[in-house]
Amino acid sequence: MSVTGAADRPVLVFDGECGFCRYWVRYWEHLTGERVRYLAYQQADIDFATVGPAEFARAIHLFEPGGRVSRGAEAAFRVVATVPGHGLALWCYRHVPVCARLSETAYAFVAAHRIGAARVARWLWGAEHHPAHHVFVSWLFLRGLGAIYLAAFASFAIQATGLVGTHGIVPLIDFLDAARAYFGSSASAWWHVPTVFWLRADDLALRLACGAGAALAVLLTLGVGQRIALVLLWALYLSLFYAGQTFMTFQWDLLLLEAGFLAIWLPGPGSALLVGLFRWLLFRFMFLSGWVKLMSGDPTWRSFTALEYHFETQPLPTVLAWYAHHLPDAVLRAGVAATFAIELVLPFFMFLPRRPRLVAATGTLLIELLILLTGNYNFFNLLTMLLCLFLFDDRAFARLEPRAFTARSDRGAGTAGTARRGAVLALALLVLPASAGRFGEAVSGARAPAWLGSLTGWMEPLHLSSVYGVFAIMTTERHEIIIEGSDDRRTWRAYGFPYKPGDVMRMPRWNVPHQPRLDWQMWFAALADESRSPWFERLLVHLLSGTPQVLALLAHNPFPDKPPRYIRASFYLYHFSTPDERRTTGAWWTRELEGSFYPTISLQARPGPTP
Repeated sequence: MSVTGAADRPVLVFDGECGFCRYWVRYWEHLTGERVRYLAYQQADIDFATVGPAEFARAIHLFEPGGRVSRGAEAAFRVVATVPGHGLALWCYRHVPVCARLSETAYAFVAAHRIGAARVARWLWGAEHHPAHHVFVSWLFLRGLGAIYLAAFASFAIQATGLVGTHGIVPLIDFLDAARAYFGSSASAWWHVPTVFWLRADDLALRLACGAGAALAVLLTLGVGQRIALVLLWALYLSLFYAGQTFMTFQWDLLLLEAGFLAIWLPGPGSALLVGLFRWLLFRFMFLSGWVKLMSGDPTWRSFTALEYHFETQPLPTVLAWYAHHLPDAVLRAGVAATFAIELVLPFFMFLPRRPRLVAATGTLLIELLILLTGNYNFFNLLTMLLCLFLFDDRAFARLEPRAFTARSDRGAGTAGTARRGAVLALALLVLPASAGRFGEAVSGARAPAWLGSLTGWMEPLHLSSVYGVFAIMTTERHEIIIEGSDDRRTWRAYGFPYKPGDVMRMPRWNVPHQPRLDWQMWFAALADESRSPWFERLLVHLLSGTPQVLALLAHNPFPDKPPRYIRASFYLYHFSTPDERRTTGAWWTRELEGSFYPTISLQARPGPTP
């Protein structure tokens, strides 16, 4: 058999009258470039002595230098495998049992239904299918990640000394001493509590870590030394995660750590496997957020009434939450239905071809935007929206993309080097089993196999495979803790927090992307008695002592000249005011006293903050 040009490069011969064949040949031409020559058998200079026109009409044939001829699914896989980093399908065809048979059976089925298959292909990928490049997407993601890191470090910097400093609510040095005593050896303590603050744990160290993180985040945003910056940013934020103790145990901190670790491998063109890991992370977060709602048995989710409570009872509502709370019940119930659809159905679209994936991106971006507008969740929603970038490709941003990126994509810059592909593969072999095991446990409730549990446990201190899921149980009443001081136990004056509700006349404030971590913990403290929040008594003692670092966490100190002699915490039930109440009184909230949260104390009984 002789095929013109087959001596120097492979030649794929296809049916030029088949729309489905032409669709995929155009895609392969974009993918392989000059590596493969494509010829319709109707116009090709081909010796038909061995393969007749009927055979060419039934299946594609690939002729390679040296005389090798393949057809059907194998030919398709061999064409794709000519591109570095795209040989997985061919490897599976050769080595995975029954893969070859299933592939050829599927190919024969599609060949027998070409017109329908062409319609499906156009629906899934568009009028023309292009190889997906993520050069510009990666560029955008890293700049956005740098901005989020900057917000996270800067936010914690202005609170660190008051929360965990030497004179903070829960001093870091005390925590590390307890960890060292518990684990018994320095090596074990370092592994189980991986933080740079083992070297030094005073206020200066906290300020230096936050400052270094902010500086590195700026470099990442500017595109300077990105790989080194990403490694150091992840290590520093992991250090702060442990240093922050109870004030740093939020799901957005875990999500930032996991996304930041994956991003270490990202500078340069994003390989398909690495992009898949980002999609897997986004899928786990979104799906589990819906799954925990569905499986919790919470009656408000089951009855589609959750949003009738959510806007009022969430930790730190924005001013728009007041308006959302007063929407008609039918609209709020429709919102619950949409939430379930977006969180339980659309995540599966993230692994489908381009058009369904864009539907998943649109739905996810929409719900995250609505959450961002009605609730103060610092950088949480912004990070989730940023992860949605990997549901797109560079073509989606063609109008924004500079010509330099377009040229790089056109030259096949979306393929990564051999060493980098190996590093990403090693990353996947580490992260995928651990995260899949934890995901399976969260969904099924069954324990993972012992070997997988060991791997997950070994990786646990690094938080590379976390379990997510927000608002599984909807809070139906909003309780607020109001801290008050007095000099005579008759006249009590309230301390004011920057963002949490207190004064009923104060409009709910915006704080995105900042997270006031004490305000957040006050919301959690109100969900249980004081015994569940051991840090709370420390806070009160610091207020009695007038500790400047702790007072700096508050918005209003009613005792600016000297601390009060007595302090207490009262428990109030808060509700959004009705539209009529808002018009007549100007109040955003109404409240009623329910009792005492913490009894009156003074320094006579407690001489100062205790560990």
